[in-house]
Amino acid sequence: MTDLTPGSSKSPSLQDSGLRAEVAIVGAGLVGGTLACALAGHGIKTVLIDRLDPGVAVMPAFDGRASAVALSARRFLAAIGLWEHLAGNNEPIREIRVSDGHSPFFLHYDHADVGDEPLGFMVENRRLRLAITARMRSLGEYLTIVAPAAVAGLSQNADAVTLRLGDGRKVSASLVVSAEGREAKLRTLAGIGVTGWTYPQVAIVATIGHARPHDGIAHEHFLPAGPFAILPLPDENGTHRSSLVWTERAETAAGYLALPEAAFLAEIDARVGGFLGPLTLIGPRFSHPLGLQFAAQYGAGRLLLAGDAAHGIHPIAGQGLNLGFRDVAALTEIIVDAKQLGLDLAHPEGTARYERWRRADNLVMAGVTDVLNRLFSNDIVPVRLARDAGLGVVNRITPLKKMLMRHAMGTVGDLPRLMRGESLR
Repeated sequence: MTDLTPGSSKSPSLQDSGLRAEVAIVGAGLVGGTLACALAGHGIKTVLIDRLDPGVAVMPAFDGRASAVALSARRFLAAIGLWEHLAGNNEPIREIRVSDGHSPFFLHYDHADVGDEPLGFMVENRRLRLAITARMRSLGEYLTIVAPAAVAGLSQNADAVTLRLGDGRKVSASLVVSAEGREAKLRTLAGIGVTGWTYPQVAIVATIGHARPHDGIAHEHFLPAGPFAILPLPDENGTHRSSLVWTERAETAAGYLALPEAAFLAEIDARVGGFLGPLTLIGPRFSHPLGLQFAAQYGAGRLLLAGDAAHGIHPIAGQGLNLGFRDVAALTEIIVDAKQLGLDLAHPEGTARYERWRRADNLVMAGVTDVLNRLFSNDIVPVRLARDAGLGVVNRITPLKKMLMRHAMGTVGDLPRLMRGESLR
């Protein structure tokens, strides 16, 4: 396996001839890297290909985002040996408070209403990548990293799929998974179309320090430009920290990003409302355009799509990565079951099951986030009055609120076994 320390180079196993694996994964991000760990950890010989040097994605300046990991996703990460590498680098979400502008109505979730475990956990994306890297180092002969390397072509026959890399090298496998993100090249090469649209919004992301503790509470404050989320992070070097996801209109976002630090913090403080005390900015600011997209199908022959290559949603509910993890858990179960039964890893029943299993769940969440964003990202008086009344009503109906909490925790529905914390062996 290629050394995963910063500065590592191409896998030497490809220098002379093509490489053969059971599964090839293109894209070593959070979804692709996790899938590689899950498959190799279950004895599936896996090749992971990425266009970036492995050391680049773990640098602090690469990605300033943090992700909400649902309870079921935490169970999954524990089951594949990843969660242990996040000890001390995750923050339990014990409460969620949803408010709308200056309305007196709100929605309050408390984990104690549904059990002893947190609603989820906040983890910085960089820490997730470092955990994936640490787990990869223990997987020995079952995982080969090919990076940096770009895929230039794809061909399939009855027995295998072959990837041609930009420098002419080849990788062959029984099954290829594209986890390349929204601009997935393999999806285009396979002729799989995409439906979607962009939102007139940009997500401004930053990490803030604050004088008062956050007490494990995630805040989602809806403003006319879009949701403004303050998400709890672990303290670091004695500083209380939170991840900020500030959704702003596309035409004004650049102006806010260009503000001097003091003015930028003043804008944040005006939206936070002062309950965290004086604020500081930790690290750089990031911005991400927002949109929704959905692949017309999740596979073509021996190629399958996972994560943002298959579906990309608005971050309003913090569920994008959790959907990707459910893709990974479902794929791992289907592939491991096929191997244990002596079947082709890309047998048609398995690939069709993956599409049926994941498509409905992902499509529902895409629709929910789209409706929520359109409903709350405006200041139309009749709409605002109706949604505020709705928040107040839901907050008082305990059974409904508990059901919504369990959905946010990812513990309902047709879950893969790994998402339930069960073994595949």
